[in-house]
Amino acid sequence: MMRKSLTRILLFMMLALQLTSCITTHQLNYLQSPKNNVQTYKDTISYKDYRLKEGDRLFIQVYSTDEKTNTLFNGAGNTGMQMMTGSSENMDLYTYLVKPDGNIKFPLIGDLSVKGKTIRETKESLEQAIKSIHKANSVDSESSVDVRMVGRTFSIIGSGKSGRFPFPKEKVNVYQALAMAGDLSYYADRSKVRILRVTENGNQIKSFDLRSASIINSEFYYLEPDDVIFLQPMKQQFFGVSTFWAALSTIITTYSLGYFVYKSFK
Repeated sequence: MMRKSLTRILLFMMLALQLTSCITTHQLNYLQSPKNNVQTYKDTISYKDYRLKEGDRLFIQVYSTDEKTNTLFNGAGNTGMQMMTGSSENMDLYTYLVKPDGNIKFPLIGDLSVKGKTIRETKESLEQAIKSIHKANSVDSESSVDVRMVGRTFSIIGSGKSGRFPFPKEKVNVYQALAMAGDLSYYADRSKVRILRVTENGNQIKSFDLRSASIINSEFYYLEPDDVIFLQPMKQQFFGVSTFWAALSTIITTYSLGYFVYKSFK
């Protein structure tokens, strides 16, 4: 009688454990309404143009109606496409590093302060500087400048998705970033995603619920260069049970094994 009671208690505990370890769509789906433990985020900020900082690398191409100007600034026989698709050594030759003092060193212009500026503001500063050089040398020419950031990456660590990925365009949101990595694994905890971000005030860790639709207009939505996304597994991964039917199958198998063992000892 005591053995039967003990067996029933063990089976009941196992049933409760399996049911509580099932993964539901509530834990997996994105863009959910902020309710039922899905966090709400205020419309804190919209997208802002990235401001350059020390260590950023810029590709700069000058386009002018004066061929001498093109040669002086871009180098003879080098097109923008060749520069952008060349080897890593060529990339170092044709890009400009933002130095600790916030300047880049550009031909004929010399040191140009770009730290804290947007790409658009940097472009305007370069065009104005080139215009001044043309005026001083009595060159009748119109010039425009193409400025782009290169070497921009973000990283993902954890849940079997570790890797480093390039920015394919100026703006990349967190969903696009995860899609580039092949989406999150089944057992990744979407309610506790963290981003390590380097700012002027030092490193910051931002935690958010990826399932919430309200992150779209929050500070968590758009990535910045060098962001690191940290993922962690859900508790259910420990039990290896993802659905009710998987749990039921496990219970039946366990019960059958237990019943067989019980009969054998009896």
